[in-house]
Amino acid sequence: MQDENLPRPLLDPSVLERLRAELDDDESIWRVFVENYIKELPVRTERLRLTLTTGDLRGAVDAVLSLKTSSQMVGAERLAGLALNLEGELREDSSRADPGVELPHLAAAHLRRIMQCSKQTRYALRAQL
Repeated sequence: MQDENLPRPLLDPSVLERLRAELDDDESIWRVFVENYIKELPVRTERLRLTLTTGDLRGAVDAVLSLKTSSQMVGAERLAGLALNLEGELREDSSRADPGVELPHLAAAHLRRIMQCSKQTRYALRAQL
């Protein structure tokens, strides 16, 4: 079990290897899958930024789930962990706070790290191709 005070690894190579194996070692399909993740990552993070800064709770939950799940599928462990943390705060705060006030605060607290990690993840995944 990982110490929660330590950052997760940027990429988990075992997830990429498992993905290759599940795709029957078809390099072209595996490559397209990873390239699509890389291409869509800025879209996902921008959607998250937009929904948080505009106070769109339903959209923010959907955006963070999309980011978390897609990141888990390619082994982007650190980014998935950041999304998981934000998801927890979104769910916790949604029942007791005004989203128009609280979500911009969550954006200020989380987006910088998520955007930075997103760039690092894209770079690391490109190196795997």
